[in-house]
Amino acid sequence: MAIDKEAIQEHIRGILIALGDDPDREGLKDTPERVARMYEEVFEGMNYSNHEIAAMFNKSFKDDLAATPDSKDIVMVKDIPVFSYCEHHIALMYNMTVSVAYIPEDRVLGLSKIARICDMAAKRLQLQERLGLDIAEIMEEASGSADIAVIIRGTHSCMAARGVKKESAVTVTTTLRGRFETDPGLQNRLYMMINQ
Repeated sequence: MAIDKEAIQEHIRGILIALGDDPDREGLKDTPERVARMYEEVFEGMNYSNHEIAAMFNKSFKDDLAATPDSKDIVMVKDIPVFSYCEHHIALMYNMTVSVAYIPEDRVLGLSKIARICDMAAKRLQLQERLGLDIAEIMEEASGSADIAVIIRGTHSCMAARGVKKESAVTVTTTLRGRFETDPGLQNRLYMMINQ
């Protein structure tokens, strides 16, 4: 599904009128087009399913990790900066970082692919909780591992700039799959790595 830039332009123009402004004045006359271009970029992930994102970024390398079914070797990429938009207010979720860990099976995923997965999953109208689920699902398919952990920290402008106006509030979500969900020892190692 492609993003309909012409429809976005039309609706942004209508919003400007509804706000009581003149969409033809100098500062606003190109705003609908600029917003449509911005939306095409920041919502790019809406064009793809989780399965399609996994297929785009599944570049992995067979390795002699000597991985066994009980291996507890963790690969983690920490503090990946992303941004997203809350689906409730279309408000920016910012200062957002994602940490992703997985236990490789017989192959390792290219590290840049992990960051790209996080980025693409965030480029949707999202809930922070769903973003963690989406990244875990994509990581499981792309890496071939069922042992996935996703920890996200973020500030939500729908809480910081309006409503309750708590600008220093940070939301933290965790999504644990496989042995990260069931093995307390692995959980402890995971949280130690996060806090290093």
